[in-house]
Amino acid sequence: MPYYDALETRSQDEREADQLVSLRAQLSRAAKCPAGAALQGVALASLAELSSLPIMRKSALVAGQQAQPPFGGVAASNVAQIFQSPGPIYEPGGLGYDWWRLGRFLYASGIGAADIVQNCFSYHLVPAGMMFDNAARAVGATVVPAGTGQTELQVRAAADIGTTAYAGTPDFLKVILDKAAEMGVALKLAKAVVGGGALFPSLRQEYADRGITCRQCYATADLGNIAYESAAMEGMILDEGVIVEIVRPGTGDPVPLGEVGEVVVTTLNPDYPLIRFATGDLSALMPGQSPCGRTNLRIRGWMGRADQTTKIKGMFVRPEQVADFVARHAEVTRARVIADRDGEMDVMTVQVETRASNPALYEGSVLDVLKLKGRVELVPPGSLPNDGKVIEDRRSYG
Repeated sequence: MPYYDALETRSQDEREADQLVSLRAQLSRAAKCPAGAALQGVALASLAELSSLPIMRKSALVAGQQAQPPFGGVAASNVAQIFQSPGPIYEPGGLGYDWWRLGRFLYASGIGAADIVQNCFSYHLVPAGMMFDNAARAVGATVVPAGTGQTELQVRAAADIGTTAYAGTPDFLKVILDKAAEMGVALKLAKAVVGGGALFPSLRQEYADRGITCRQCYATADLGNIAYESAAMEGMILDEGVIVEIVRPGTGDPVPLGEVGEVVVTTLNPDYPLIRFATGDLSALMPGQSPCGRTNLRIRGWMGRADQTTKIKGMFVRPEQVADFVARHAEVTRARVIADRDGEMDVMTVQVETRASNPALYEGSVLDVLKLKGRVELVPPGSLPNDGKVIEDRRSYG
């Protein structure tokens, strides 16, 4: 079978209809718990109306969990494990087939029942080890629960057992391969599935030169799999168990197709319903569908962080303040705050996309919203870079 299941080749209309049914059920579950009070009585007629609901940010989740441990009043069921991620943030782990939905990623990477997967993600406190363990079992592979570190033991185990696939962070595989070469040990590794860090093209090529096909996914402890690569190697295909929006940083407003913005995810896992959860990551939706035949939308992959909060002249400037400035002027399409230095002093420039020609029109709003004086520079609509940044810090800290 070329695909993990029939969900991957649905028409987009069919997918959205199914997602709407699941979303309504999720809203019903979430609204019954303290953290979902704002969702009570919400009835969505279409997926497009999802953008009208409030964003949930990690900072709010941390605060909620401190007030109502362990999950901050978010509905959670089928809780077999509790994990801790930096923050700290606590996440549930559930029992069940492919609970984090990473089996879909492993299947698309060619891993199956004939493979032995050396799982080098941590099993300690964080969920990554269990996420990939669960995924390997879903595709019928055998797992070596190796965890992190102990490179010589990793090499010995991979050689003795005949490991065929690696799961872990992108760079640790190189450490294992280099140690194996140093020890004069031949390994049978031919596949690698990675996450938790950037897979640089040069590193991917190095693995290819060593006969290892390496693919990456985009997943988080809270949400499970969000997107993954396939053999087509054109962007990352969205997982079937989530609804992904790309919004303008500092807001919950979706951006046009192709524009870079913050990744906001609604999970359809009934055991842990997170509605419009802001990841803090930047990406962009791609047009069309993957040549591999999977029909879901694609993103361009991880493109940086959306939380661009910057201190200028001793004052914090936040993305939501920039969004507030844009909202005050109907003729303004986008704005960008630039922090720089003039000698030993901070200076701020606000670039404003508008057809207006008088910068003085916006100086009062800049001071009112950003609480700082700055130079206003007017630029034509569509001229600011498509990189998701609304605050750019050009100061050197070297």
